[in-house]
Amino acid sequence: MTIEDIALLYVPGLGARGIVHLMEHYGSAEAIYAASMGSLTADAGVRKDVAEEIVAGTGLYDAKREVAYCRKHGIYMVAATDRDYPKLLRETVDRPHILFVQGDVEVLSAPTLSMVGTRDMSPSGRHITERLIEGLAAAVDKFTLVSGIAYGIDAACHRAALRNHIPSVAVLANSLPDINPAPHRQLAEEILKSGGAIISELSSQSRQNGKHFIARNRIIAGLSMGVVVVESPASGGALTTADLADGYGRAVMAVPGRATDASSFGTNNLIRSGKARLVMTAQDIICDMDWERYCLKNITEALQEDNALSLAPDDIVVCEVFNSVEQPDIQQLLAATGLSIGELMMSLMSLELKGLIRTLPGQRYEKI
Repeated sequence: MTIEDIALLYVPGLGARGIVHLMEHYGSAEAIYAASMGSLTADAGVRKDVAEEIVAGTGLYDAKREVAYCRKHGIYMVAATDRDYPKLLRETVDRPHILFVQGDVEVLSAPTLSMVGTRDMSPSGRHITERLIEGLAAAVDKFTLVSGIAYGIDAACHRAALRNHIPSVAVLANSLPDINPAPHRQLAEEILKSGGAIISELSSQSRQNGKHFIARNRIIAGLSMGVVVVESPASGGALTTADLADGYGRAVMAVPGRATDASSFGTNNLIRSGKARLVMTAQDIICDMDWERYCLKNITEALQEDNALSLAPDDIVVCEVFNSVEQPDIQQLLAATGLSIGELMMSLMSLELKGLIRTLPGQRYEKI
């Protein structure tokens, strides 16, 4: 990265797509600033007013100020031309040319999954978020969770990642080192201490006008191999993230909810329209992401290890059902396991006593 790379951020009227276009045309930020007025306008198709700013060296002074600011606050800058820049994000047509990073920049290049949802999270939404991340942590080796550290589902994702020792990346819609929302500053510090990262595309000189959330969402979508929407009303930022991920050719997944729950209107519509695949378990996500190659063990094996238990053969057969069905009832369990009713009831009692499952109304069961 050069000072010219940073300076491009401060050229009025250029923007992320304009920088991508010029970088593809000239190959480097230095070459852009060395280009003539005629080359910029005639060859690269840059507007006259923007070309004049580049020829005048606009942004170079601000870039030097930004370097000093980042050094003072422990912020690392990575350009799209740098080795550390996330490969998946580099593939997007509107990628930010510079990322501002606190924490471990290497987690940005690990296998990544984004998980987002509504700020008005329900208890059910919190529960399924925690279960999905717990299941992924048990089965998948070395992946990074990406979210937006907002209230609701986003924050629940980061907290579940912390509990399960998964590094997470929080993407901000404001410049570092500030954290918005401010009550999540402690959460951000825990993310950094656990080996994760906090990132933004906004420099210290960016106007904080509350209009950067959609732009932030494109980074959440672009960083990851896939996006899971846990809960969303009929409209909202999580659905925007899903649309952006779909446009980037990434896997889009959604957790279904009851037809009467307003917090599930968005996710249900994603599934109904065919834009998202229905997921209910960590195993569903692993299959849809084609992450079997990253798996060290299946969820049944993980349960045995985590609980230091020796499961009987029938217990293992029953546990396998929970990899594909979130809350199976007795009939589903009988059909899936091939056990007799007596064998099944004994196994269910054993698993419940061991704290691996619990009984729900209507003779349904779920994994704890």
